[in-house]
Amino acid sequence: MPNASSHILTLSLLLCVTAQAAAPAVIDWNAARQHWSFVPPKVQPLPAVKDASWPRERVDHFILAQMEKRSLTPAAPADARTLIRRVTLDLTGLPPTPEEVAAFVADTRPDAYARLVDGLLGRRAFGERMASLWLNLARYAEDQAHQVGNNSTLNYPNAWRYRDWVVSAFNSGLPYDEFIKKQLAVDLIEPQNKSDLPALGFLGLGHKLYARSRLDVQAEEWAEKVDAVSQTFLGLTVGCARCHDHKFDPITMRDYYALAGVFASVQMVNLRPDGKDEDGKTNAEKMDAGTLHIVRDESSRDLPVYDRGDMESPGPVKVPRGYLQVLSKSGPVNFKQGSGRGELAQQIANAANPLTARVIVNRLWDMLFGKPLARTTSNFGSTGDRPTHPELLDDLALRFVQNGWSVKKLLREIVLSATYRQSSLGSEANAQLDQANENVWRMERRRLSIEQYRDAVLAVSGDLDPAGGASIDLSAADHHKRTLYTKVSRRELNKTLMLFDYPDANVHAARRSSSTTPTQKLFLMNSDFMIGQAKRLAARILQGAADDSSRIRRIYALLFAREPLAEEAALAQAFVRETPSDSALTGWEQLAQALLASNEMLYVD
Repeated sequence: MPNASSHILTLSLLLCVTAQAAAPAVIDWNAARQHWSFVPPKVQPLPAVKDASWPRERVDHFILAQMEKRSLTPAAPADARTLIRRVTLDLTGLPPTPEEVAAFVADTRPDAYARLVDGLLGRRAFGERMASLWLNLARYAEDQAHQVGNNSTLNYPNAWRYRDWVVSAFNSGLPYDEFIKKQLAVDLIEPQNKSDLPALGFLGLGHKLYARSRLDVQAEEWAEKVDAVSQTFLGLTVGCARCHDHKFDPITMRDYYALAGVFASVQMVNLRPDGKDEDGKTNAEKMDAGTLHIVRDESSRDLPVYDRGDMESPGPVKVPRGYLQVLSKSGPVNFKQGSGRGELAQQIANAANPLTARVIVNRLWDMLFGKPLARTTSNFGSTGDRPTHPELLDDLALRFVQNGWSVKKLLREIVLSATYRQSSLGSEANAQLDQANENVWRMERRRLSIEQYRDAVLAVSGDLDPAGGASIDLSAADHHKRTLYTKVSRRELNKTLMLFDYPDANVHAARRSSSTTPTQKLFLMNSDFMIGQAKRLAARILQGAADDSSRIRRIYALLFAREPLAEEAALAQAFVRETPSDSALTGWEQLAQALLASNEMLYVD
């Protein structure tokens, strides 16, 4: 019996099948390649600025030049306490400790902030923070959107091995071009490299459907991989050309089936540590702990162009496996080595590719500012938004490649910039000229992701378990690991994750949405997790300081990286003294919960 998840997976096909067949597009490829994102990034001269004392990095010249053209002025620098909380949460997903804050505030060396940044980039928590962003792009999950009874044969009990590989890759400084190639084809490019096989989970953790021997079912699985690869790495919606030539971008049905042929030539396998496959009939709970969910090549297979995406209406000629023509210098680039995964990986990770570096640079900017340079982070096509600072995006993309595709170097440069160090406080004069802050004249105040917030709560209560490894249900009472190490379901996403805008794991998620709902506050007030953490935090405060004044200062330092204002301290002391003795929670526990649920805890300035 069909269910809602199967409808989700087939919606695009149904829409295409019922549409009128589109006439083949006649594309002027030279003209098509003039779209801004298809033009290779160019070396940019450093813009002249009037206030030469403000820039700290190259980034700042581009930002300030545009501000000055619009009669805007930068916000004042953030104070030291705000800055260390911001950069620590941004780069590690965890808050700084009071001791770290005090040391940074007291450090008067000119390179104190640079030293802080370097230390953060060297922590294991950095890779965990980056993985929490990457896994949404990779539509990471540990099961399928559908399951009949107790049949879990299509689930991924060891999906976490791909997640751990991603953490390790970011921590080790793996260049981004290598990061791409390993996830698409490490088995073909480096056949002897067994340690990086978990990287193939990017493809191996895709959708598996029942009745997989049927052609129409296989087509759904190919489509899902085309969509994930094209949006994640190229910022293009190639999947829109499955049933007709792309309505807006120079991507044809021929392009789509050339890429789909690559994925029609691979098999998703559960590879045991001894090199053998699981039999495919074993329930997930009965698999070797070392089994990997990956892909490998099978017989190479070129596909015809199916009329309107209908698998019962193949065209007369098969399309060679290959690459998008608009990203090729002249005619189509055909793949001849096995499935073509290795050649596809080389094309995507090529320094000459105009999209790859731009797309990831834009995502990393978004991570730090809460607002990407090009708003549509996974759509660099005609219907996507043009970048607000095109010269800056080009400059960053080119130097990202020149610096060895180093994510850490790029992030370091951006967080050291004067642009990043600005206060989030507004300016009435600036707001009248640019209320939306399109020109980055101040820092955006951003709400923490559910991972950052939950991890911060565990950290300040003293309850955070730094261990990684296998996933745990988020609702489990003993789950004190970072939220990254939570089971992610396509069939039924955990309600807490859903409540705080964790994306649907069935699809590539370009960005997180950010909603504000009454049920979020109800969770903070009533959930067993929050009440338990409030009790732990209160106990930590009571054990760590001898008097109320010191305790209040300590809780503010833990949660907000600052001293309480005199009025705040007075209110807190009065509150804990006046709480009735027969209350379900003590005064300190209630204060701890109120502060954990405050906007200052939920947001970063």
